[in-house]
This record gives sequence, C-alpha cells and structure tokens, in this order.
Amino acid sequence: MILSARQLALATLDRQLLLERRRLDVEEAVRRVCALQAQSPASPYLALWNRVRDFVPEDLDAAFTDRRIVKATLMRITLHAVHADDYAPYHAAMRSTLRASRLYDRRYTSTELTETAADALLPQLAEFLARPRTGPEVEEEVTAGFGEHAHRVWWALRTYAPIHHVPTGGAWSFTLPNTYLAGPSAPESAPSDAAAGVQRLLLAHLRAFGPASAQDFARFTLLGRKVINQALHELGDQVVRVTGPDRAVLFDLAGATVPAEDTHAPPRLLPMWDSTLLAHAVPGRVMPQAYRPLVVRRNGDMLPTLLVDGQVAGVWRAADGGLELTAFRELGKAAWEGLTEEAEKLATLLADRDPAVYRRYGHWWDKGFAGVECTTVKV
Repeated sequence: MILSARQLALATLDRQLLLERRRLDVEEAVRRVCALQAQSPASPYLALWNRVRDFVPEDLDAAFTDRRIVKATLMRITLHAVHADDYAPYHAAMRSTLRASRLYDRRYTSTELTETAADALLPQLAEFLARPRTGPEVEEEVTAGFGEHAHRVWWALRTYAPIHHVPTGGAWSFTLPNTYLAGPSAPESAPSDAAAGVQRLLLAHLRAFGPASAQDFARFTLLGRKVINQALHELGDQVVRVTGPDRAVLFDLAGATVPAEDTHAPPRLLPMWDSTLLAHAVPGRVMPQAYRPLVVRRNGDMLPTLLVDGQVAGVWRAADGGLELTAFRELGKAAWEGLTEEAEKLATLLADRDPAVYRRYGHWWDKGFAGVECTTVKV
C-alpha cells in the first residue's frame, strides 16, 4: 500500500488531536503530541485549546507551576513545553546538538574561551539554580569571572545546560524577566543515555507526527543522520517501514493506523509556530508550498494559521477586541461558517487572558501578503 499525500496529512492531524478535540488532561495531551512549541508564552495554551475538549487555561497554569509540564530549550534549539517525565531523556538526546550550537558559534568562539571553560561551570550553575534565578543574577554570581564575556558564557549555558524556564505569572504563565531553575538531567549525559533519549524521542515523534521519514525527524530535532539511523536500527521491530508518495521510505510505529482519504478535517485556528507545521521536511504536509513565504516570514516568525480541510488556507490575528481572519484563497460558505465559529470561541478565551495576543507581530500584516488575493473577515 502506498500512502497518499492526503493520508499523510490526515495522519498528522489525527495524531496531533486536530481531527477531533479529545477529553484529556493537559499532561496526557502534551505527551500525546510529543511537545508544544513554546517560544511565545501564549502558544502552548492556544495549541491545547485546539486539541483538548473543554480546555481550561488554568489547568495549564497549574501544570507549569507544579512542574508537571516544563518549558525548556530542546528540539531545534527552541523552547518547548514537554511532560516533566520526558524532559530528561529528551535533553539527553539533544544535549550534544544544543552544546555545539553555542560553543561552536562565533559569538562564543570569538571570546577565545575554551569549551572546557563553559562546561566547568555546569556544577556551580546547577547549585545556584537550585531555586529560581534571573539571567542577570546568574551573570553576577556564576559567570562574573569571565568579565566582559560573562553574558556570552551565560548565553551558551542557558541553551545546553539542563535548565527549565520557571513560570512568573501573567496571562500566559511566563513573563519577563525570564527566570530559570536547574532541571533533573545530569550535566554530563553518558553516551548510552543520549542514545536511549534519541530512541524515546523518535518513538514520540512517530506517535505524534508519523508516518515520517528520517529527514522529517532531522527537521524536527536538528539531530544528525548518523544518530537517527542508529536509533532506527536499535529500535528494531518497534518501527516498521511504509511507503509514501513517490515511493518515499517512511517509518511508523508497528500497529499504527492512518485515516481513510475521505476523512473530514474540521477548521482550526493554530497558534504561532504550531508543531504541526514544523515536524516534517519542507514543504510539510499541511502547508501548500505557495503559502509558505506568506506564513513563514524571513526572520523565521511563523504566523498563526487557518486550517481548512486539513490545509493552511490563511492566517489570523487579534484585532479590535476580536479576531481578523485572512484567507489566501476563495473559501466556500461552509468553510467561513466553521472558521467563524472557531474564531468566536477563541475570542472568548482571549478576552479573559489577552485580547491582543501576538500583538508584537502585527507588522507582518502591515507589510501585506503579496502574490495572493486575500479575503479578510473580522469576528
């Protein structure tokens, strides 16, 4: 059986809980979808609102406060919210990549400090972050000995050291200044821990985004091909090969199913940087290639999107106390009715939290969406 592009898109939406909202607690929901992109504090909340039936934002507030769900730099060197039990293995899987992204970067190498100099601070940093601290406090206490380079040493450490971002209150739990706390991962992960972490993360990726290729997993994590191939080999019959469009080699969990091609995909209003759009190799599964430059801006910002029949059809933003929906193509009456219903519900949630969510990204709308005839509806 050769899976079609439509089936792969539906499989992703199904495993991401986007074909039907499920009645799950926030911990189980986060674990089911592997991880939630969290570089914008609001995004994990809006991601779960799209996926969890009767989602209550205060439930996620409490999970962050109790550290049942933690926020940390992980896949793609980006902040993610993950189940607390998954953090240590995911960090072990990513540590080498996270470390290299900073210690081999010119912003660190230009200091002429050695890798050992940064690594030597890990025990002291873990001890200092036994309780929540801000970045300036770390620079004053832990990296101050490096003088003018104190900030760059901390810049490197806060990416690859086992550190959680701690909630500080506000509408979406995390507000400036960022506050940090030592995570449970050991400073020096053994090779066996790293390998086991990659395997666990790969299984989680397939459970949440499969069927997927090795290139898809590399895109989601930035891990190297050799590491990924070794994980696939070690997982043995837990992972099976399936065939995708153009006879592409894909992998999936043994026993996993894929929706039928005629399965209905309901409208959704995804948050900025939703993982659904970031878990597969370009151009992705639910993002038409023609719309990619409109949604993914030059600096990497990924705008909040409209999903219609399982495909990105436009973008949305908060405006004038409600929502503004912009479609990149002509939509039928039923599609607009479905999007409007979703928008009304989301506007109600935002009214109690932050009616102007993502306000700092409004300049992208000011620049327009060249090359397509847009239709805009305000709700």
